[in-house]
Amino acid sequence: MLCPCGSEQAYTECCQPFVMASKPVNSPEQLMRSRYSAYASKQAEYIYLTYAKSSQVEQSVEDIAQWAAQTTWLKLIIHYASDHQKNLARNENAQVEFSAFYQHNGQIWQMREISNFVMEDGKWRYLDGDVSDSKLCNKPKRNELCFCGSNKKFKQCCAKNF
Repeated sequence: MLCPCGSEQAYTECCQPFVMASKPVNSPEQLMRSRYSAYASKQAEYIYLTYAKSSQVEQSVEDIAQWAAQTTWLKLIIHYASDHQKNLARNENAQVEFSAFYQHNGQIWQMREISNFVMEDGKWRYLDGDVSDSKLCNKPKRNELCFCGSNKKFKQCCAKNF
């Protein structure tokens, strides 16, 4: 199975080791990709644990699990990732800008966010994000190429999620 994060690698070789805590995350982009994959595979505990301590207070594993259960994650596009080494040296937050496509209540949505990451206890953590765009997308027609990038027709790909 390909990794949900869009890396074109097998899930077992890409994000699964991070989600299963058998390998440490080395960058904010890896953390962003692994969090997306955790949402896609409904691993609420990992998502919760990768929040910064100050952000965990506003979250619960139950709320994350409920959202994950109601949502099918379809595609992740990374637009930009800051140079996290320079950010650390300057004591600044690292950032990753991404778009995520997901299906919720039978509709396809696109969310664009700039996420902020901090180093806590030697580990990258998600602090917060600024959603710059959230919009309803038109569902592709059956014979159009699927928007997820699979190069398959929609009817042979993501249509099964609707």
